[in-house]
Amino acid sequence: MASGMLTGMLVGAIIVAAVVSILVVVPAGEDGNPPLSVTNGQHDNPDILGEPSAQKMTCEEFVRASAECAPPPAVGDGMHHGMSLVEIFEMAEPGVVRINVERDDVVDRGDGGVGSGFVYDKRGHIITNTHVITDAVAVTVTFLDGSSYVAQIVGTDQFTDIAVLQVDADPSLLNPLKFGDSSGLKVGQPAAAIGNPFGLSGSMTAGIVSQIGRLLPSHTGYSIPDVIQTDAAINPGNSGGPLLNMRGEVIGINNAIQSTTGEFAGIGFAIPSQTVIKVAPTLISEGKYPHPWMGVSGRNLDAKVANVLDLDTSVGFLIAEVIEGSPADIAGLLGSEGLMVIDGERVTVGGDIIVGVDGQDVGKIDDILLHLQRTKSVGDTLHLEIIRDGMRMGVDLVLAERPDQ
Repeated sequence: MASGMLTGMLVGAIIVAAVVSILVVVPAGEDGNPPLSVTNGQHDNPDILGEPSAQKMTCEEFVRASAECAPPPAVGDGMHHGMSLVEIFEMAEPGVVRINVERDDVVDRGDGGVGSGFVYDKRGHIITNTHVITDAVAVTVTFLDGSSYVAQIVGTDQFTDIAVLQVDADPSLLNPLKFGDSSGLKVGQPAAAIGNPFGLSGSMTAGIVSQIGRLLPSHTGYSIPDVIQTDAAINPGNSGGPLLNMRGEVIGINNAIQSTTGEFAGIGFAIPSQTVIKVAPTLISEGKYPHPWMGVSGRNLDAKVANVLDLDTSVGFLIAEVIEGSPADIAGLLGSEGLMVIDGERVTVGGDIIVGVDGQDVGKIDDILLHLQRTKSVGDTLHLEIIRDGMRMGVDLVLAERPDQ
């Protein structure tokens, strides 16, 4: 990593797992994709596979699309024709804060120790990214009127990059932002980001939801599922700030960008609001969030591997390894026991293939991770449909808490 970039959430070069349960290795591509950067100046070099982001709109085109061209809104779809961008900003700005971080090292981390956050409740809880406050010896929260308060770190979760701070602030300054339902988002819906890019407090940018359900790599070895991709400009200092829908509701926490320079290039990422809604209350009450864990690694099935293995399906998750003593091991799942070279690629074969979870089809690892993130907790039973030796069968396992390493 280049000097001057903020350490904290280091995003790895290989997509290796998920926020909820599975240590999964997805082979890195060689398609020349630019590196991923957290939005406080840090970057690394993972490969993000998928379609190109949507064309960026001008402000005039954005307003026209949101106010005139869109179909009538459905409940929870994030559209609201009665609010302009100006109205959204004026409503949300009092709830967005600037976060300054002091560290005891002497390394220039590239962002001046500045990030963003927003008010969660009237008790003074502030939501931000974990990587914004990593290694902090002091954290200061500044409100719209310039009032600053020393913050206490209440809880952090490195696996979702969500952190909760608390300040003993004047109650009149605590203007919590409302949450929207990120699970109802559609590609093409307008979105707006507010934060402190390059230390410029209270900056707003606008764009659209470019894609949903992305798998975002993390330095933890577990990727974050269900991530929102947006072309609303996100830059160093935006980390931890809100991504808003046209009701002015929080649909995500701005988190990272994909860029060759460390600055915005049209592809930004936000942790979805539904993840925040699930994780934040536990961080407040317990200081940490226990993530459910299966204990397997593997790869997505594809047509080439399916053909060589003479399978009747080319979708699913092929288990390469089962961690000893894990829920998967206890449930009797089997890892791969052989190795083949397919088109020059070494592929482990012979393991169970997961093709369904709790009655839902599994096309790839993302489907498992999304299901676990949205619906499962430690101690829950997960029903898997697997293919073993060409035969379909069901297996139940009880999810345990993910180990830190």
